[in-house]
Amino acid sequence: MRPSTLHHTHAAVPTQRHPSPGLDRFNAAPEGSAEAALFACCGSRLWARRVAAHRPYPDLDALLAAADEASYDLSPADLSEALADESSPGLHHDAPAAAHLALGAAHAAYESRFGHAFVICLDHVRPAEHLDHFLAGIRSRLAHEPDEERAVAADELRRLARGRIAHLVADAGHSDAEGHSEGHSEGHTDSPSVPV
Repeated sequence: MRPSTLHHTHAAVPTQRHPSPGLDRFNAAPEGSAEAALFACCGSRLWARRVAAHRPYPDLDALLAAADEASYDLSPADLSEALADESSPGLHHDAPAAAHLALGAAHAAYESRFGHAFVICLDHVRPAEHLDHFLAGIRSRLAHEPDEERAVAADELRRLARGRIAHLVADAGHSDAEGHSEGHSEGHTDSPSVPV
């Protein structure tokens, strides 16, 4: 399972026209190491294998396009595997106890209804708006039918994977393509928390 409290956000996915040192390392990594690094971005083994198999990528845009294509092709079992590898985002540890209780109840209701963690990508939401965006999202999505919600969750998972990949190959992210990238060896710490 991924850590439930996630500590920092990353900038919007940059447009990258030329290979970067991080992308070069990813392209040159052994197949198993590249797959492991990708598996930390999205917990589907098939997805990680497919994206790794199409290396080398000329630029980040090509890598993200391949990741999107592989995401759209996930079978129901592959999607279940990826969702099982996620944990619902948590609040910062300094948040009021009442906020933790409210969020815990919302998570429990969601997981009881749909059988997997609530996933949401907040990469393009200002930190001050994370909590409101998160709570509005979980409340509205609890009204979905299961098939409808799986489609929404799959899209959120795809968006999360894009941000995680951008962080993985970022020049300044201390990522190394040997699968020991900062923030990836123990889970998705590059995704946003919900601060209050």
